Amino acid sequence: MLHCISLLILVSLIVAHLYFRYCHAGRLIAKIPGPRGWPLIGNLFQVLLPPDELFLFARKLRAEFKGPITKLTSFNIRVINIYEPEDIEIILSTTRFNEKRIPYSFLAPWLGQGLLVSNGNKWHQRRKLLTSAFHFNILKQFCHTIIEQTETLLGSVQAELGSPRTDLLPIISKATLRIMCETSMGTSLREGTESRKYFSALHTIGYCIVNRMIRPWLYPDEIFYLSAFWRMEKSALKYLHKFTNQVILERKNYKATNGKNNDGSAVHGQKKKQAFLDLLLINEMENKIDENGIREEVDTFMFEGHDTTAMALCFMIMRIANETIVQNCIYEELQRIFGNDSHRQVTFEDLGEMKYLECCIKESLRLYPSVPFIARHINEDVTLGGYTVPAGTICQINVFDIHRDESMYPDPERFVPERFINGKRHPYAYIPFSAGPRNCIGMKFAMMELKVVMCGLLRRFRLEPVTRPADVRFTGDLVLRAAHPLYVRFVSRDCDC
Repeated sequence: MLHCISLLILVSLIVAHLYFRYCHAGRLIAKIPGPRGWPLIGNLFQVLLPPDELFLFARKLRAEFKGPITKLTSFNIRVINIYEPEDIEIILSTTRFNEKRIPYSFLAPWLGQGLLVSNGNKWHQRRKLLTSAFHFNILKQFCHTIIEQTETLLGSVQAELGSPRTDLLPIISKATLRIMCETSMGTSLREGTESRKYFSALHTIGYCIVNRMIRPWLYPDEIFYLSAFWRMEKSALKYLHKFTNQVILERKNYKATNGKNNDGSAVHGQKKKQAFLDLLLINEMENKIDENGIREEVDTFMFEGHDTTAMALCFMIMRIANETIVQNCIYEELQRIFGNDSHRQVTFEDLGEMKYLECCIKESLRLYPSVPFIARHINEDVTLGGYTVPAGTICQINVFDIHRDESMYPDPERFVPERFINGKRHPYAYIPFSAGPRNCIGMKFAMMELKVVMCGLLRRFRLEPVTRPADVRFTGDLVLRAAHPLYVRFVSRDCDC
């Protein structure tokens, strides 16, 4: 009996392999270059790696095969990686390949059907609803909040003077979380335990999702919910949802108590700040979004706006500390704008004058894109890189490697802000905020925040190198992270001779 069962299992596995290999999709995917895999399980064992080794594997894949496209397979799961701007344009430029499934579907227990995860009519409706939150006048209003919170950050940096090295992530992530709480939720972050719990929960979810991505047997929810990763993720989600629900309730109560005084009208001669959450609450009253939808979008905006910006700032501060000439050029530009008054508060209008700083931000995002890969679900056969990619394939756009393609960026590891001064390149060769219809809705907000924070830091402090760019090891996560702390040394400019 046992022998018959074993034989049946073996025959089933052989039949499954033959089907996956020789069906229409299997024959097409087999023609695409990629590492040799085992029968049926494909490249499974090659990607079951610790996070830092997983990131290196993705980079070696590009280096080894060098062409415009590579593939990985496991069971009936097919993944392609594309690197050429022309192919990326085909995927991102229209709504034809707008759909997101794996790995974005793994975010659904946290973000529900928020803007990052949703598809079809739900995505279109939410995108249209939220676009008004980034109107010029609202961004200008948010700018005041960012400036206020940057002053708090500068106080934290001041306390680090004299230290031989400062770990950037704790102070920067706390500052970006405060900014997101003030702008998206209209509330102040409670310091101490609450912020630490938020950061811990965020990293736990990233860890669980990355581990799920490389374990195909955990793709079905029914199996994932039996795993230790789900138990870890569930605990983190409980805190994140509790945090968001409490803030939404507090904001509702505040608006109910203050009535029209919170609609942006003048109160005692001052203009009240309107939060991103206020727009959602107004739409709830008009039955355009429900309570779950509000939480989905606040969670999405908090994640995309806080974590990605924090890492972008950490990498940029570390890199500028290592680029003395660049740092001096930024400071000279700020001197031209502000003169010798190091304490004059930056204005929204000043940001438009920071041309060189903007080039530096763009160059930093080229080297350290906060979102190192983008994925789309291929819902019909399409030609990419000279090969026919079958429907049902996961298409990954490796932003990190695209931004380091030496045919588009000569000497790609060098920090050269001048690349973005009248630089001509394919519009899809630089995509730190994605591109096309599903580009980052908060791109202008993020650039404004990066400018204000970097301006504040560089006017008050000189950055000296501790962590060297060549020593940075990246790790696989939802956003680009270093496998170790990023350190710099802060020196007050008041001490400069």
